[in-house]
Amino acid sequence: MRLTPEMLLRAYAFGIFPMGESRANPVLYWIDPEHRGILPLECFHLPRRLRRTLRAGEFTIRCDSAFEAVIDACAEPGPGRPDSWINRPIRDLYCGLAMRGFAHSVETWIGEELVGGLYGVALGGAFFGESMFSRRRDASKVALTHLVARLSYGGFELLDTQFVTKHLARFGAIEIPREDYQIRLTRAIAAPARFHGELPEGEFERFLQSTTQTS
Repeated sequence: MRLTPEMLLRAYAFGIFPMGESRANPVLYWIDPEHRGILPLECFHLPRRLRRTLRAGEFTIRCDSAFEAVIDACAEPGPGRPDSWINRPIRDLYCGLAMRGFAHSVETWIGEELVGGLYGVALGGAFFGESMFSRRRDASKVALTHLVARLSYGGFELLDTQFVTKHLARFGAIEIPREDYQIRLTRAIAAPARFHGELPEGEFERFLQSTTQTS
């Protein structure tokens, strides 16, 4: 049976998500981790140096202006990552969700050069982060911070990171048992939330002031 974007949304609602075997292999398999990574929005940690970078204004943030370019960049091989789980079926499915307004990209630009970003799926008050990339120092971290600011402003209750890496742990990501995740997921999906590509003037600065600062 061919997987459709609508079927993919139902899978997310049940707490499972797909991955590819490799970039060149079209096979997909379903993941339902025993322990799930989440980043509690109310406990977001912002490293001090990154705070300075954000306020320096080197990067421009756009949302949903280059979704396909973001997912393609996430699929590219990189240092320590010779292959990718993002294959053609994955790409087509998430581009389909983006066309339907359920998948979003947060993009980091310098001028007209796309230097970093991330993408994920929004369903109710839950956002499922899929992948990120960086071509300049801190570019993906800047995108993550702007994502959290938009989710917090938009009334989201859950940021699902799937797994916890050292990189994400610095920002406050934790692991919770599958059973606890399911409870949070059910509550979050029922919550009224909206993904805002643009924030009102002054809202991002207010968000920065509300975050916990770390070294």
